[in-house]
Amino acid sequence: MRNRSHEERPRIGVLLFDGVKMLDFVGPAEVFLEAGQRSGGYEIVMISPDGREVTSSMGVRVGVQASAADAGRLDTLIVPGTEAPLSVFADARVVEAIRMLDGRSRRTAAICTGAFGVAAAGLLDGRRATTHWKFTDELAAAHPSITVEAEAIFTIDGRISTSAGVAAGIDLALALVEDDHGPEIARSVAQLLLVYMKRSGNQSQFSASLRGRPLRTSLVKRITEVIDADPARPHTAAALAAEVNVSVRHLTRVMRDELQTTPREYVTSMRLDLAVSYLDSGSSVTEAAQRAGFGSPIAFRRAFGSRFTLTPSEYQRRFQSTRRHSAR
Repeated sequence: MRNRSHEERPRIGVLLFDGVKMLDFVGPAEVFLEAGQRSGGYEIVMISPDGREVTSSMGVRVGVQASAADAGRLDTLIVPGTEAPLSVFADARVVEAIRMLDGRSRRTAAICTGAFGVAAAGLLDGRRATTHWKFTDELAAAHPSITVEAEAIFTIDGRISTSAGVAAGIDLALALVEDDHGPEIARSVAQLLLVYMKRSGNQSQFSASLRGRPLRTSLVKRITEVIDADPARPHTAAALAAEVNVSVRHLTRVMRDELQTTPREYVTSMRLDLAVSYLDSGSSVTEAAQRAGFGSPIAFRRAFGSRFTLTPSEYQRRFQSTRRHSAR
């Protein structure tokens, strides 16, 4: 966490361009604005490559305060996204503006498909990054030197950070505020903005039921419906196989082919999603484990740590915004 006096106002530069997605920059900007009322303050500067107003993807015209050349030094550069990343960030003026502003910034954060712009400027070479799940394959194909973490909500690799879409940009902004001013300020901002959770960057963009390809067989569709309806039930592989009148071996093979997972792993993933919702709503670790169908708190902690790389108690301490819980 950096120490700053009240007089020092870090400048947050938001680079806008034609086709920019409004939620990608309004959300993070509001986080910094609210944080500024609880700390030494931030100055938010809207910038475009040439200093002219831009037209957003909604057709709304947005004014700016400076061109990239005249923006001066920044503490943080925010590069929002667009629905047409490969065409927008093929514009040499936009890419040069990113490169120029990054050279005058302490850190740079790309929101959603803004990662394509930061990548086009050469700032993600050899780094970890993410973007909206719709575009992760495109990002990896267009920039093979980047380690694309397709399921991450956000990544921070040195001075460059990236996030998935819309709400994840708020999560990333809160993480940057926490780095600047500590967790109490970040939690208070999240609470004021009615953001229920400040999620960790390594939390998945997907719940278990949204992973994988569209289901091809009625067998897997039926099994996932049974599990999704009540993950806490004692779903053994044998019981699930009997549900669709096949062998355990056959069911396991079909689920691996379609979902890249086993019946047991799928059940565990669904129980984790359910348990996280209980943690979010105030249950203790023991209560969440029991209600989600885990055999013991130890089994829950082991599964939770495997997915999130932190314990359930740490999750509640670090990322709960609206309540303070005592996790047991």
